[in-house]
Amino acid sequence: MQIEVKETPRYAVVAAVQLPAVSDVEFEASLAELRELAKTLGYEVVHTFVQKRAGFDTTGYLGVGKREEIRRFVNYDAEFEHLHGALPALANPGARDIEAILVDHEISPSQARNLEIDVGCEVMDRTMVILEIFHRNARSRAAKAQVEIARLGYMAPRLREAAKLAGPQGRQRSGVGGRGAGESATELDRRKIRDRIAELQLEIVAMEAERKTQRARRQERQSLASVALVGYTNAGKSTLMRALTGSEVLVANKLFATLDTTVRTLYPESVPRVLVSDTVGFIKNLPHGLVASFKSTLDEALDAALLLHVIDASDPGFERQLEVTDKVLAEIGADAVPRIRVFNKIDHVGDTVAQAEREAALRVQYPDCIVMSARRPEEVAALRLKIIAFFQQGLVEAELFLPWSAQQLRKEIYASCEVLAERADEDGAFFLLRGEPATVDALREQFTLLP
Repeated sequence: MQIEVKETPRYAVVAAVQLPAVSDVEFEASLAELRELAKTLGYEVVHTFVQKRAGFDTTGYLGVGKREEIRRFVNYDAEFEHLHGALPALANPGARDIEAILVDHEISPSQARNLEIDVGCEVMDRTMVILEIFHRNARSRAAKAQVEIARLGYMAPRLREAAKLAGPQGRQRSGVGGRGAGESATELDRRKIRDRIAELQLEIVAMEAERKTQRARRQERQSLASVALVGYTNAGKSTLMRALTGSEVLVANKLFATLDTTVRTLYPESVPRVLVSDTVGFIKNLPHGLVASFKSTLDEALDAALLLHVIDASDPGFERQLEVTDKVLAEIGADAVPRIRVFNKIDHVGDTVAQAEREAALRVQYPDCIVMSARRPEEVAALRLKIIAFFQQGLVEAELFLPWSAQQLRKEIYASCEVLAERADEDGAFFLLRGEPATVDALREQFTLLP
């Protein structure tokens, strides 16, 4: 008999400071996003602590009173429950087993260290949460190298705080095992980090050159148009990718389920053949180090002739999604690439009346957009036709004659062009076809030379 082993729940709390310039809607959206990030990381968020302040506390991010409130919660202080009412039921109410406090900002090493000491629990700021998710989900050699660079860059300034906690071990010592005279363990670690980052950057440069060569060879072998799916994380890009290409790609209701670019052919195949690529999702306040590190992952957007900008139509804050995606695309130089705005997940809005109202409002605001659900085959088919129409704009129509003695070339015609009509006489077959000008000219020249 097989025994099912269940994972032990991991609990966390979220903490955030709302600054005066941040609206309630924007603040709550950011908190909801952090809770989703926590879920991706395997945590169940059992409570959220918020504090309105003119600025962050320079010592521990939150004010002293709020830190004490969190400490009581983490340590299951009865006074907290008396003041704030019944708390969420956990596996063991007598010992909450709160493993981490997730802070909805990037905080300094000293703030993190002091907050951790005050509340008696590990502290992970927003940047660290995202970095850990990327570290766990990266699969390709390039993605792993890029994540490691970002993690090392994040760790470097935090070594000093670690050295303070380490006490005498962080102080200067005489040269041993290659360490220069007077070089501290912290300084040695920093030097190792710098060397490792330089090594990884060289690897990434080599990988980028290799990828460019592979793309060039692929373009030489085949005349392939390319479209890239871009947009906010969890907007349904991978689901849409699977629907458009008929392929099995990872689909998960988690932020950053996709980190490595996936490339498939539009299915059923069209003329010209179209490559569809899925890319890493964007997110508000994505650490600058990650934007830079993942530039090569997002290069598929730069190489594409068309972008499908996928937006979650069911998200009340979708305008924030648009803003974040447009900003990141501008940062990587892809803002000039033609794009179609695809409002996905319309089936998540509510009943049919609510869906119709949302669709009408979106079409008024964005006249050229597509409103759809990637789970409705007829709407996916309509999007596919629009993609094909975009790439057929530059195609030409022509009629070519193929004698009966060369009918083995029919396969080449159908593989490289769209055959609109075919007729025959005693000498051979006539094909009315549509294709790229260079392809049509090459076929015409080849057929002209036939005996």
